[in-house]
Amino acid sequence: MTQHQHTSVSAKSPAQLAGILCNDPQFQRFAAMRCGLPDQQFCPTAAAEYLRTVCRIVTRRDLDLRGEAFKRFEALRTDFDAWSGRIAAPRAGYRNG
Repeated sequence: MTQHQHTSVSAKSPAQLAGILCNDPQFQRFAAMRCGLPDQQFCPTAAAEYLRTVCRIVTRRDLDLRGEAFKRFEALRTDFDAWSGRIAAPRAGYRNG
């Protein structure tokens, strides 16, 4: 793998990270669960629609503007990371959008 092919996650734009997230089967299950379908898994297209709805955007490129939509995206990623066990769960009383 070349250095160019091995780009770290932090070097990717928010729009690229959103695309990666929507293709993650674990995020697809998280999105379905959040939509009231706990025993389902969304396809990447449905996961992308969920992400756009939560972030209130029309296209993932809107996340690259780093405004309110970006803040909602970061909060969604934190919720997903906590749900999936990638990070510790938020403290009691913390509620995200």
